[in-house]
Amino acid sequence: MSKYVKDLITTELKGRLANVSDALLVDVVGMEANSNVELRKVLRKKNMHLLVVKNSLARRATEGTTLAPAFEGSAGTLAIIWGGEDVVSLAKEVTRLAEDAKFKPFAPRGGVLDGTKLSATDVKAVSKWPSRQEQLSILVGQILSPGAKLSSQLLGPGAKLASQIKQKGEEDESPATAAE
Repeated sequence: MSKYVKDLITTELKGRLANVSDALLVDVVGMEANSNVELRKVLRKKNMHLLVVKNSLARRATEGTTLAPAFEGSAGTLAIIWGGEDVVSLAKEVTRLAEDAKFKPFAPRGGVLDGTKLSATDVKAVSKWPSRQEQLSILVGQILSPGAKLSSQLLGPGAKLASQIKQKGEEDESPATAAE
């Protein structure tokens, strides 16, 4: 490949990966064409992108970015996956697809998270983290919990007192109606 073509590809890669800060590397070598198309459809539905790229060109394109550590020491043909809601949902999807038999050779090989290189085992560990949406629901629950507890503690004695007054009032009415 000529230097001119390499520069064109590198420029194109830089443009595609310009706003990407977190990505995962996967192995797709040996996957059948039909499985590859199906894999890309599944990823596309979740707004995730898959790009098979030569390591040396990827290193040149990501040089000086947060994605650069992902390609350090990598060998062979790799595919880069990015997009989705967040890197946790991306890792969950990659590990789920890696376990699916119809995408047999597909497997996580590493990645980068906030400029830190991830190994394949790190990707599996990240996939067990709560996603952004799960984290927000946990946070909202923690914020609302003290208020709900305080509310129940304030309303509890008042409700108990009202119940006792009502019961006492019903007791006072019962003998009066029975005597008449």
